[in-house]
Amino acid sequence: MERYTDLQQVPADFGPSVVTLGNFDGAHSGHAKVIERVVDVARARGLTSVAVSFDPHPAVVHNPGAYHPEIMGQEDRQRLLQQMGLEHYVLIHYTLEFSAQSAEEFVKSTFVDALKAKAVVVGDDVRFGYRNSGDLSTMIELGEKYGFEVFTVDDLTHDSARRCSSTWIRELLAEGQVEDAAEILGRPHLMRGEVVHGLARGRELGFPTANLSVDSDGFVPADGVYAGWLTDEAGNRWPVATSVGTNPTFEGVERRQVEAHVMGRPQERVEDFDLYDQRVVLEFTARLRPMVAYTGVEALIEQMNKDVQDAQQVLGLAL
Repeated sequence: MERYTDLQQVPADFGPSVVTLGNFDGAHSGHAKVIERVVDVARARGLTSVAVSFDPHPAVVHNPGAYHPEIMGQEDRQRLLQQMGLEHYVLIHYTLEFSAQSAEEFVKSTFVDALKAKAVVVGDDVRFGYRNSGDLSTMIELGEKYGFEVFTVDDLTHDSARRCSSTWIRELLAEGQVEDAAEILGRPHLMRGEVVHGLARGRELGFPTANLSVDSDGFVPADGVYAGWLTDEAGNRWPVATSVGTNPTFEGVERRQVEAHVMGRPQERVEDFDLYDQRVVLEFTARLRPMVAYTGVEALIEQMNKDVQDAQQVLGLAL
């Protein structure tokens, strides 16, 4: 997949194309439905497929003090969109100056002039242009004016009939409901980050952990212990029991930490197993329990042994 971070990077002979617009945070099943339509239309008409997105998120630019955690970073977002069959990705740097464009100015400069759009795929609730002044009817009118056809994609809903959305996924992750979030995402929730040195308490207790840096990509789920998988830079995929929280059994730990205890390592490699400075992917398959403060280290070790056994069972590993 070709990626452009500025419209000036788009080749002059680009297109003709089928375009869609969105933030695609989480690259969830609802997004997959949209991209599938884009790819299908492009293939049927001999066009190229492209998605337009923004960085940073417009909500952050218009409300600098607002807390808007992303479900996943751009690296994984783009990787998943490529797996869906998308050919091109335009990531526009979003600024207040950029947002001042009218709906027509945005469509003409981006869709028409730069991407040579012959078709645009959007949801019924699409909004664009200055203060979100453009909507679906605006897009259809502009399509008639500039020569592109507009296709709409109905919202994808879950069992509860609620629309699959990034907002809903964040709510579930904030409650630790990673299994429910996975149903909407279409895969387990993941984080990506560098393994850094921690306080080594896990190693002292017999449960060494890979600690993700605080600037890792991905939404940090609710405090608790999770079963999941860790993939290292060499592509090795390891089962893990992951702790998220502040380690309430110990004093002096204030910031939330994400620590993954890797299971299933060959005995001859236990001592030299080293993930430090690697950028790893951590998947959250199931939440085992909430975070609890234990009275004494012995009670904590007993619980950690149980956590490992529970994680192995959830992941379908032989005990």
